[in-house]
Parts: sequence; C-alpha cells; structure tokens
Amino acid sequence: MQELVSRIAAETGLTPERALEAVGQILLYIKTEGSDPAIDTMIEETPGANEAIVQAGTTGTQEGGGLFGGGGIMALGSRLMALGLDMGGIGTVSRELVAFARQHAGSDVVDRVIATTPGLSQFA
Repeated sequence: MQELVSRIAAETGLTPERALEAVGQILLYIKTEGSDPAIDTMIEETPGANEAIVQAGTTGTQEGGGLFGGGGIMALGSRLMALGLDMGGIGTVSRELVAFARQHAGSDVVDRVIATTPGLSQFA
C-alpha cells in the first residue's frame, strides 16, 4: 500500500497521509455501497486495504454529505474534494487504486466490484 500511496501523493500533490485517506474513502464507499461478494475478496487480497478503510472510518469525514448532502457517489466526491482533490485528482486516485487492486485481487474480481458498485464505473 505504501507504494500506491507514494505514487498517488506524487501524482496529485497530496501528502501521503491525505493520499492514504483518499484511498480509504474510496474503499469505504465500495464496502458500504457495493453489493457483490467480490468486494470482500478484493479488500482481503489488496495489501493495506483494510487498514486504509479503518483509517478513513476514524477520520469522521465519512459522516454527512458535505457539499452535496446525503450519501452515495456525490458524497464520496465531496469528501475527496475536501482532501484537496479536483476531478482530475479523483480520477488519478481511482485509476491507481484499481490498477493496484487488479495486481493483487485479479481483474475479474475488480471488474465485478466496479460493475456492481453504484457510480464507480465513471471513475475507474
């Protein structure tokens, strides 16, 4: 996970701590909004994923919807923007996370997660 976080930090200008939180926020969203059992497989097989989710869950930024109100993909976008990401940065974090997860959990698993998590395909 450290390699992923370092790459994201370098590409987006976020601190490593904020890059890790961004990854965790996306994973937390997938875990709470997705419906396919492949999600558990992806999280278990992606090094550091559980820890990133725990980190994101303890920051308090997952509560409430921020600018967009409510939950869902818009609330995720709001939380990621609050970390300092613009839409391009959100795309970068998403693409890097998907590539990292594919390396460890396999393309079939990750593709199922993307296909069954509301709104995720627009960022992956």
